[in-house]
Amino acid sequence: MQLTDTYGRTIKSLRISITNRCNLKCIYCHREGEIRHTNNEMSIDTIANIVKASRKFGVNKVKFSGGEPLMRNDFERIIKALPELKDISATTNGTSLAQRAHDLARSGLNRINISLPSLTPEKYRKVTGGDVNIVFDGIDAAVASGLIPVKLNMVLMKGLNADEIPAMMDFIKKYDGKVILQLIELMNFQQTARYQVNIDEVEKFLEKRADGIEERSMHRRRKYHIDGIEVELVRPIDNSHFCANCNRLRVTSDGKLKPCLLRNDNLVDVNNKEPVEIEELMKLAMEKREPFYKDAML
Repeated sequence: MQLTDTYGRTIKSLRISITNRCNLKCIYCHREGEIRHTNNEMSIDTIANIVKASRKFGVNKVKFSGGEPLMRNDFERIIKALPELKDISATTNGTSLAQRAHDLARSGLNRINISLPSLTPEKYRKVTGGDVNIVFDGIDAAVASGLIPVKLNMVLMKGLNADEIPAMMDFIKKYDGKVILQLIELMNFQQTARYQVNIDEVEKFLEKRADGIEERSMHRRRKYHIDGIEVELVRPIDNSHFCANCNRLRVTSDGKLKPCLLRNDNLVDVNNKEPVEIEELMKLAMEKREPFYKDAML
């Protein structure tokens, strides 16, 4: 059995938000599409049951997010409670990673994405409100713990960090291929259009320096191999491939199946449900699932 929607898109992975709490205030944060803050976080059992139910449909990849997932002190226990999976990953701001990377790896986490909008303390503080030096320690700890490849997520913002791309490329060289740089086009979730960069110019910059270029067909995501490092360019805006090839089912921090990042009118509540019931509710979510940009399917 597979989870396939009426547009022929089959679910291959889950993205589970385990909290909407965060210790930073990033100006571009989209909160995984959640429009309300809630204190009703899923229990370990509910999270494990959702993953167990999805395994019946062949889903074997899970990515945990927040908010900031490391705000939950039981994150390691959550990972340990999961059934056997092909890939368990997480996205984090990295501020608590230096203290917990080793335990997360021992618990079964395979790899991690770390948000790093700037290498400069002043710019980082302006974008996030935090201390970038703590994040540097977290990156080192993640690499040392084997949570690789570590992907550094750099959301590009005009006038704030777009000029730091070369410096960021130099920064990852010391990790000998264990760290990948992801340059991400800014999506206007928080009225941030004034920070929009010309992503075509970024692409041209990378093309001129690349020794080789690969393209992931699923989301038309390009990988640039440049002087021994790998840089990925993520273009979600005006990219019909994102909707047409979406194979991810999201789960909100309060236990609702979320078929689309950009919609909140088709959620399916699975909180405190048993795996067998969740299986049926996942089928219902597939009936509700449709691409935000329907033209992508034409």
